[in-house]
Amino acid sequence: MDFLCYHRDRPGSLPLRDELLEAHWSYMDQYAKEMIARGPTLTDDGVPTGSLHIVDLPDVAAARAFAFEEPGYQAGVYRDVLVRRWRNLLGRTMWDFPGGRTGGNRYLVIGLGTGEAVDLAVDADRDELIAHGPLLSDDGATWLGTAVLLRAPDPETARAVLTPDRYADIEVHNWRFGGRPS
Repeated sequence: MDFLCYHRDRPGSLPLRDELLEAHWSYMDQYAKEMIARGPTLTDDGVPTGSLHIVDLPDVAAARAFAFEEPGYQAGVYRDVLVRRWRNLLGRTMWDFPGGRTGGNRYLVIGLGTGEAVDLAVDADRDELIAHGPLLSDDGATWLGTAVLLRAPDPETARAVLTPDRYADIEVHNWRFGGRPS
């Protein structure tokens, strides 16, 4: 089962985040084979604001353990954590993205909604999509929104990947490929 885990930084926690970076990477190294996508969200100036991980785990309990045993969470780096089942509509990892690790603006777009599922069709321009899929209830039966990683010229173009009137809120975050630097 795939899960999206988005840890949002607590204001003023950057020094603690930096201090725990090696512990974070070491923790994530344990999940390298299960990882679909990972990386920080950032301000326009490149300062981290959160940490995204999409990971294939056996069940909801394993996903919660993954999210809440992370060293930064344990130390108080994050103000909140979103953990949702997620379905990989592209069937690939971020490392399979044809656009590579660098070049262009990258965004995480999260739309939270209810009712009839929308934005499940992968559009014709899939070469700009890094990851795309619905956010689901723990049992996978109820659509709760959609999350997309993509390359786009600007935040407005990134936001337009979702149907605006079907979501209670759409968040757009600057994002970059994560992981231990090579």
